[in-house]
Amino acid sequence: MEYVEPVVGIANCLGTPACKYLQYHRKLNDYVRNFKRMRDELNCKMEDIELQLKAELLRPLGKIPKKGVEIWLKAVKEMIREAQVVENKVRNGRYLCRACNGKLVDEKTREMKEFLDNAPNASEGLAIDGPSAGLPLPTSELVGEEAVRNEIWACLMQEEVSKIGVWGMGGVGKTTIMKHIHNDLLKQQRFERVIWVTISKEFNVMKVQDDIAGALKLKEDWPREGDKLRRAAILSEMLKKTGKHVLILDDVWDKVSLEEVGIPEPSGGNGCKLVLTTRSEHVCKYMGCKVIKVKLLSEEEALILFLNKVGPNIVQSPTIMPTLKLVVKECAGLPLTIVVVAGTMKGEDNPLIWKNALWELKERIGKVEGVEAEVIERLKFSFDHLKDEKVKYCFLHCALYPEDFGIEKDELIECWIEEGFIDDMGTRQKMKDKGHVILKKLEDNCLLENVWSQEIKMHDAVRDMALSITRMNPRYMIQAGSQLEELPEKVQWSPDIEKVSLMCNSISEISIDVLPTKCQLLTTLLLQNNPIKKIPYSFFTNMPCLSVLNLSFTKIESLPNSISELKNLTTLLLRGCSELRDLPCLSMLQELKKLDISRTRIGKVPEGMDILMKLRYLDLGVHTLKEIPAGLLPKLVHLQHLSFYLHNNKTSLKAEEMEPLKKLECFTGRFEDIGELNKFISSMQQSKKNLIKYYLQVGSYSVGARRDKKVTIGEVQNWKGELIMHPIKIQELNILHCDYSRNLVDDNSSIKNAIDLRVCRIYNCKGIECVVSLSSFASSSAHPFQSLEVLHLRSLPKLSALIMKDAGIGSATTSTLSPSATFSHLKEITIDICSSMKTLLPHWLLPNLQNLEEIHVEDCSQVVEILGAETSEVEEKGSDALFKFHLPKLRLLELNELPNLNSICSKSGVMVCDSLQLIRVVGDCDKLKRIPPFVPLVGNGQPFAYAPPSLTIRSSTEWWESLEWDDHPNFKNVLQPLWKEERESWWERSGKEG
Repeated sequence: MEYVEPVVGIANCLGTPACKYLQYHRKLNDYVRNFKRMRDELNCKMEDIELQLKAELLRPLGKIPKKGVEIWLKAVKEMIREAQVVENKVRNGRYLCRACNGKLVDEKTREMKEFLDNAPNASEGLAIDGPSAGLPLPTSELVGEEAVRNEIWACLMQEEVSKIGVWGMGGVGKTTIMKHIHNDLLKQQRFERVIWVTISKEFNVMKVQDDIAGALKLKEDWPREGDKLRRAAILSEMLKKTGKHVLILDDVWDKVSLEEVGIPEPSGGNGCKLVLTTRSEHVCKYMGCKVIKVKLLSEEEALILFLNKVGPNIVQSPTIMPTLKLVVKECAGLPLTIVVVAGTMKGEDNPLIWKNALWELKERIGKVEGVEAEVIERLKFSFDHLKDEKVKYCFLHCALYPEDFGIEKDELIECWIEEGFIDDMGTRQKMKDKGHVILKKLEDNCLLENVWSQEIKMHDAVRDMALSITRMNPRYMIQAGSQLEELPEKVQWSPDIEKVSLMCNSISEISIDVLPTKCQLLTTLLLQNNPIKKIPYSFFTNMPCLSVLNLSFTKIESLPNSISELKNLTTLLLRGCSELRDLPCLSMLQELKKLDISRTRIGKVPEGMDILMKLRYLDLGVHTLKEIPAGLLPKLVHLQHLSFYLHNNKTSLKAEEMEPLKKLECFTGRFEDIGELNKFISSMQQSKKNLIKYYLQVGSYSVGARRDKKVTIGEVQNWKGELIMHPIKIQELNILHCDYSRNLVDDNSSIKNAIDLRVCRIYNCKGIECVVSLSSFASSSAHPFQSLEVLHLRSLPKLSALIMKDAGIGSATTSTLSPSATFSHLKEITIDICSSMKTLLPHWLLPNLQNLEEIHVEDCSQVVEILGAETSEVEEKGSDALFKFHLPKLRLLELNELPNLNSICSKSGVMVCDSLQLIRVVGDCDKLKRIPPFVPLVGNGQPFAYAPPSLTIRSSTEWWESLEWDDHPNFKNVLQPLWKEERESWWERSGKEG
């Protein structure tokens, strides 16, 4: 039989044309190289998608993977397993014919390329909302709004009311109330979907359609372009199929044609509801809504809200309270102004300052007429009390963004640095820290709202106040997100203008007819996110003072040579200009400090960049970049941030080129080999310079980053692990496709000194037998991986243990590993395709794993048990001894395709893990016939019919029904209500049928 397969292979090869046959024979090595490259690219793509998918599933809650993504991932894993079989056949010479091997490798390479070409598009999202009606919205505390909230809720529950209009002045709390109602509707689950869409002042039918389609997760089928009528028809059908739903349109300024957008008319018949919030009662009536007004707070409610925001030390001051109550009265019951003024006065315990604040508020309000003007003056009170003028500029800069725009905090701070609002403090990190202090000040004053941990926005009434300040100052022109299709007319370009924001419009062409004749003082021009294709030469000739130019995410194909004449330009941002292929000579831009050409199609480094001595920030993340000219980097000695595209093998670096960059703080780059990487790390050590953020790479492989200090080593042969890790405080280490030494950490490895390491991934390393060898540490205090939180091990054919003991090391020695030692902070462990592993976690190791939360084991053909007691331990305690497997924080145990798995823990063992929430068993785990008994954290420790309080068990019906309960017959009665069927995917079913 051993000859049958090779003979069949040769027979299959005989049908190949002679020329192709010879090519397979002669170029087998080339085919093998292409095969390995394609397999590795596919593997890395799979890992990237898995990591990005996990990030999507974590934020926000309630998401599930798209079906196509699940199917692709399962299919790719099978394809990689098949590729491994092919590689083994070729390596072991199982085919007698060299040409047959070539054909086999070539066919599998083509199959893998097809999978790679059909990979899910991460930019379109990998997950969708789960079966829930929607996702909760972040919101703030409600005070004194119970009556109107109850009225809105009652209308939503009544069949005869289909459209509700919630109106009131800006800042009265309409949006906050509706966010609370939105979240309450999700909990109640009366409606199949609750959809939230923000309209804003500049109403755009296409944007509203896109937002609703996005909420319905129509990204795969939704036409991004095309006429509004066709899109409306598609949207209408989708909304009808959604079933009973509530559509909330927030911040409506004018009447909206539901038909034009594609919103079916809500009615008692279809059970759908429309709620809109607006400042106009007329809009509510015009759209046929049940009108509900949000009134101002009563004096008592206003005082409660103010005291909640101003702080407890002020509440307890009897000398301040009388004045404080008068200040609250001047806020006129408007929640926004109450919160903003309270934020301004927070912590202020001087009675004289409170009296002055009262006088100032009265003075301001007395000078203006009209409710909106009064609101703006109250909000200006907070702005004027910002003591630092540069903090005021930072705040006003936020108004350059469109209304209701979510602004990333890091991006905003970078803008403040570019504008010079933050003084040069020697290092970029100090400047960023200062930026976060300013952000915190503006948030504390309630001038900015925290949306997510990394994003802020301006309340529309606060933005109105900021815009009113800029309108009094001819230095600003702000028309961001205003649906412009061309530049503003000449008359709007004042000779005194300094800052112009036209971002997020539809400007595709810059006509000479509307060019400003003179902008002698213009310093900032923001044109990002416009479909601009071309800029005339004369456009920049009248902007001699231009300092910041942002053309990011435009469709610009080339820049006019006149840009070279902008001698005061400090910031040039071209990120995401995917049509841009070259740049003019930059040698005249001697003041340039920041250049970002990432995600463009530029083929070579711009001419003249080597003499830009003031460059602080350089992002060359361009996959088309052919090379980094030798001698360029050493001249840019002031660089603080440097980034390259990691997948481009041509843009690798020499350590000597990096050595002069003494001020470097953030660095992303690829080195030619391990030697160059070590030289770089060594130079960092010698200069006592620690990078604040880095991503260093050797080879062409990359996986998504979790941490700020990361090293990835890919496809390095005969590597013994000689890395100087400790000086750069590495937090994440990835070793991919390397001919690595026997043990990851032993006496010869410097990785043992990586005491800050949090994430470690080891994929496709054939030589690794264990992660840590105890022989090197039996008589020392070294504890490798003492800070590690995430450990992923994949395709390690020789891996047999996480920690390996030498024959002379017994259980007494291993028990000395304290909870503060190796793996003591480990939260997540994944073992995948490790064919020599039999027992995942031995009993003696568990004291080190008291923080473990997730265990994932997949495709490990020899795994017999997950938690096991060693023979020496059983002999020492006796065969009838009870082994307790303590994992107090374990939440998830996932088992997949483990054909030889007999037990989750040893037969004489019980699990002590009250935090366990999910046991998931899928694929071929047919030999697993028992779920181990559990004992509570507190109790006599004897097994009985008990289960962790939050436990769910998911599996196929066949597996669940095959379980045996002889040892503990009552156990099934306890677990049965906790079991839920895990339905097989199409791919799993087809695999079994095949």
